[in-house]
Amino acid sequence: MTHSYNVSGITCAGCVANVKKAIESVPGVISAEVKREAPQVTITMEKHINTPLFQEALKQYGNYQISDLH
Repeated sequence: MTHSYNVSGITCAGCVANVKKAIESVPGVISAEVKREAPQVTITMEKHINTPLFQEALKQYGNYQISDLH
């Protein structure tokens, strides 16, 4: 299962790496592809994971906000 989300606060390559590391630390996540230009993350997961769990993981790495794509 794959979902894409908006992520605010990505300003550099280091941010991309932090967001990827944070998202991939969430249990059930298979992979995360972060795009700085968008800024978005596409997450492949074993089953649906609620957005607040991703937000909690991101707090450890900086001031990033994740939200559903509209």
